Amino acid sequence: MDLRTQEAILRAVEQHGKENLIVLLGSPNPESAEIAAATVVNGDPTYAGPLAEVQLGLSVFHILEDQVRDALDPRLYEEQVGIMETVLDKAGIVLALQCVRAQSQ
Repeated sequence: MDLRTQEAILRAVEQHGKENLIVLLGSPNPESAEIAAATVVNGDPTYAGPLAEVQLGLSVFHILEDQVRDALDPRLYEEQVGIMETVLDKAGIVLALQCVRAQSQ
């Protein structure tokens, strides 16, 4: 997650409160999904960005997770995301997000 995105998330939390936000990722692989999720939950693991050592504890999901898909218009989801379910490592991405969420509890 780049520094500008980290800054934007931090500003959104300051403005709206973490209880009013969720983070929806579209990372293409389990590793990048895990790093991005860990960043918004536990702080930047690289200690390089504005979220270094800042534990926001935000709710974080990936667009490929079933609960996200089920909450969206099926036609729109299929049009915008559908093909990605077949080419990305959905199971690995979902597992990575589940692990980050489990570690934060």
